[in-house]
Amino acid sequence: MAYQWDSSLETGYEKVDNQHKQLIAALNNIILASREGKGKDEVFKTLDFLTGYTIMHFSDEEKLQVKYDYPDYLIHKRYHDEFKATVGELTARIVKEGPSEEMVGIVTTAIGDWLLNHIKGDDFRMAAYVKAKAAEQGQE
Repeated sequence: MAYQWDSSLETGYEKVDNQHKQLIAALNNIILASREGKGKDEVFKTLDFLTGYTIMHFSDEEKLQVKYDYPDYLIHKRYHDEFKATVGELTARIVKEGPSEEMVGIVTTAIGDWLLNHIKGDDFRMAAYVKAKAAEQGQE
């Protein structure tokens, strides 16, 4: 698979980590469907899942940030909003150009690279803050 989950991606929040695992699995499923020639319907079905799951995941993360008054919430949300727009543009492009292996590679690389960088940077910072605030409030 192109993307592997490992402990270096763990934020320490089980729900967030499980959602990240699902996003990575969906990316790999799109790649696999394309490589195995499963057809555009399977690629589009998996891309739809990835898009919807990303929106749900971002919403869950943002609720957690609001709950603990995360000081970089607006910046983090802006990153999410910009990424959702990018995913929309990439989805439109793959629909227009077709789900060739090359196009699937472009889309999954853009999404996957952004996701891994976001997890290891923005999400780690957010998780550390939220864990500390939860501990302060006795909500570990």
